[in-house]
Amino acid sequence: MGKIVITGMGAVTPVGIGVDNYYNSLLEGKSGIDKIRSFDTSELAVQIAGEIKDFNPSDYLPKDVVRKTDAFMQYAYIAAEEALNQSELEIEPERTGIIMGTAMSGISTIAFTQEALTGASHKKVGPRFIPKILGNIAAANIAIAHNIQGPSFTVSTACSSGGDAIYQAAMLLNAGKADVMLAVGAESAHCPIFIYSLANAKALSRNNDNPQKASRPFDEARDGFVIGEGGGALILETEEHAKKRGAKIYGELIACGNTSDAYHVTAPHPEGKGAIACMKQALSEGGLKPEDIGYINAHGTSTPKGDEVETHAVMEVFGENTPLVSSTKGATGHMMGAGGITEVISCIKAIETGILPPTINLENPIPDCSIDFIANEPRKADIRYAMSNAFGFGGQNSSVIVGKYEG
Repeated sequence: MGKIVITGMGAVTPVGIGVDNYYNSLLEGKSGIDKIRSFDTSELAVQIAGEIKDFNPSDYLPKDVVRKTDAFMQYAYIAAEEALNQSELEIEPERTGIIMGTAMSGISTIAFTQEALTGASHKKVGPRFIPKILGNIAAANIAIAHNIQGPSFTVSTACSSGGDAIYQAAMLLNAGKADVMLAVGAESAHCPIFIYSLANAKALSRNNDNPQKASRPFDEARDGFVIGEGGGALILETEEHAKKRGAKIYGELIACGNTSDAYHVTAPHPEGKGAIACMKQALSEGGLKPEDIGYINAHGTSTPKGDEVETHAVMEVFGENTPLVSSTKGATGHMMGAGGITEVISCIKAIETGILPPTINLENPIPDCSIDFIANEPRKADIRYAMSNAFGFGGQNSSVIVGKYEG
């Protein structure tokens, strides 16, 4: 098969809706993390998150779609609309497919529905409950709206779901099953049960008094990640199809890696073996050397152990050729399935603009580390290839490499 190219992008994030708003906010060092406003957190140990700000779904979606969808589905739908509009694609139904990536699906709808049901004198659950919580219904709503009849799969590989959605879309294109694939990732898991569990696991930052400084990737003072939410979407096409229709091409999907630690359900392998193998696999698939990569958008969640392991893994793979690295989770929080795609978008924009997003809140980097984490200010750099890492519970590892399109 020939090249796979990117012809459309869409983003819904805590720092902005729309790709340009999202990326400009990253470059400006804005934080989307604040006190949670969508429900009462007064009894919770963790009261902060990266929420989508001032969001009225009716401003973006048809009323019937708003009524029958969970928030994560709405974010997926909006991101997909932006990507499709940007691509100016005339959909060929049977040759267009969709891959959805989400870690938690409709957990918030499940949690709040059960809370309302418990103790209620009139126990009634609406007929839309089941389709609002299923991960694949996000893709189904997009497919129905645009008559997408080709391959449709939903990927749930924890926090690497978005990256793996891109990988599966690429495999389908390479197999000749479609000419165009829409890869979407979305998440909205802001609810007490989710926060309670992660807080009790000591995975979350408890810096409730200073939320915008709470997510501190690769900083010595990091004390856990901050939950984020949102959606991201990419239009992937075979080069032949894109050129035939005269599409604007924003970048090339060079290669993907996917490995498993086979070590622990929540902790990364202490030597980063799975992450190392994943990055090496992506480089090998793309026919690239470590020195070819100019930028890495790191997984960088701001957890004490996770950031340390990823730092070791990057240094092991790249050695003296370690590229510039940053984590945009300091700004957005950990968007889980959505982040795997929005962070790839940040790599595409970095290549396009020649300006790399910073790691905000980074004051004292991990010691004994030679990596330049682009602390607090964006960096100008002319790069040809960039890598995005996404690592998840269960030892899931995803690495996606994108590059400048040279047709």
